[in-house]
Amino acid sequence: MPLINSLFSRFSAGRINQIDFFKKHPEDVQRETILQLLNSARDTEFGKKYDFKSIDSESEFKNRLPLQSYEVIKPYVERLRKGDTDILWPGEIKWFAKSSATTGDKSKYIPLSAQALAECHFRGPKDTLAIYIRNFPETRIFSGKGLTIGGSNQVNKFNHKSFVGDLSAILIENSPFWASYIRTPGKKIALMENWEEKLEMMYKATLHKKVTSISGVPSWNLVFIKYILEKTGKSNLLDIWPDLELFIHGGVSFIPYRDQFEKIIPSPAMHYMETYNASEGFFAIQDDPQRDDMMLMLDYGVYYEFIPLESFEQEQPETLSVGEVETGRNYVIVISTNGGLWRYILGDTIIFTSLYPHKIKISGRTKHFINAFGEELIIDHAENALKTACNKTGAIISEYTAGPVFMSDKNKGSHEWLIEFEKEPGNMEDFITVLDNTLQSINSDYEAKRYKDITIDPPNVYSVKKGLFYQWLKEKGKLGGQNKVPRLANNRKYLDELLEINQRL
Repeated sequence: MPLINSLFSRFSAGRINQIDFFKKHPEDVQRETILQLLNSARDTEFGKKYDFKSIDSESEFKNRLPLQSYEVIKPYVERLRKGDTDILWPGEIKWFAKSSATTGDKSKYIPLSAQALAECHFRGPKDTLAIYIRNFPETRIFSGKGLTIGGSNQVNKFNHKSFVGDLSAILIENSPFWASYIRTPGKKIALMENWEEKLEMMYKATLHKKVTSISGVPSWNLVFIKYILEKTGKSNLLDIWPDLELFIHGGVSFIPYRDQFEKIIPSPAMHYMETYNASEGFFAIQDDPQRDDMMLMLDYGVYYEFIPLESFEQEQPETLSVGEVETGRNYVIVISTNGGLWRYILGDTIIFTSLYPHKIKISGRTKHFINAFGEELIIDHAENALKTACNKTGAIISEYTAGPVFMSDKNKGSHEWLIEFEKEPGNMEDFITVLDNTLQSINSDYEAKRYKDITIDPPNVYSVKKGLFYQWLKEKGKLGGQNKVPRLANNRKYLDELLEINQRL
């Protein structure tokens, strides 16, 4: 084992023991977490409003505090950004992660306390490396640098007391000095706002570096990888970085991108490791390379509650603790954090694949679905059906989105899919048939609506022009960073915008 691996393993051995503990005792760890959070914030304005001092159980906490959306906490956040202190969390909040990927053109500003940065956002990447080295003790990941693409929004001074930017940019700004020795490109390039200028600068800065790992959102890393391959004339990434062995990915499902990565990194020794992190916190890590689920990290200062998806539309639905959930059901995540979010509805939906240890898969979002006809189509269904269609027709997908075609006097409704193919299917009709049949096999509501074409017709699939989704993001000023293509929508907003651009390309 390389010396640095041995040193890191020894340094992280205690942490691995802590992880093993919460895997066996999730209820105890989560109960302790919420009581610690309440005690820490008892003298804040929010803590006094709900009398945190008198809350001594999880059930009392749930009874006392209502569920919160961003719109509810926004007035508090605005005051924090102006420099008010002791509002949601003790002390002053200097950092705010700007997020707009899941709320259209409207930005959210998520408060990041010093504790949230240290105990959650930075602990997650450290644990990811510790778990990776435990799984692959002979790794040579530390013999080179990790490629990290920073956010598209630099950290900007909101006023003399607070700073706003993409989460990735904030993490780079707050990284310890030694991080610059193991990361490429340097901070100045990683935080450039102009994505297209950044591509060229990253290319020049990283081309001759020894890159052993990559981390970030699959879509934007793929854009950069294709850029560097085109500039060098190489056919695969190992011709440029032969020591590359790990891609730590998150932010979007990896299913549509895996085939493309395996094509341009043709090595059986290449490892892929998924993490689940967001502006609000770092939540889960893929700890078993033989499985495609992630372990929920229960001691990051985040207390979890779960709303069964079928109850979500209720005004104040009942929530379940980590000890009450079941495998195979869709849940909406609710979090209370050491950043001052209290019973905050995150907006993601997950499915538990395992209990003790608690492992999850992200199944979608509460706002990203199609249910125009009662079909309850979620992102997890879409991803799996597309994967099957690609496998059976030889297709490779770059990007996609889907939405409804509403019923008219003369026509039944249907679903419309706009797909940018890296490789077209051998037969488009076969692709559509497999997509439709697979959706019916995994979603009984969709199957019922498709029965004999009574309610909705077969899906319409359009192969759009290459670069369409990139252009759409560019025109919205959302190139790079955490910005994502919306996969599903219950209206035609995204579809109509994309179709208009597709006509212009």
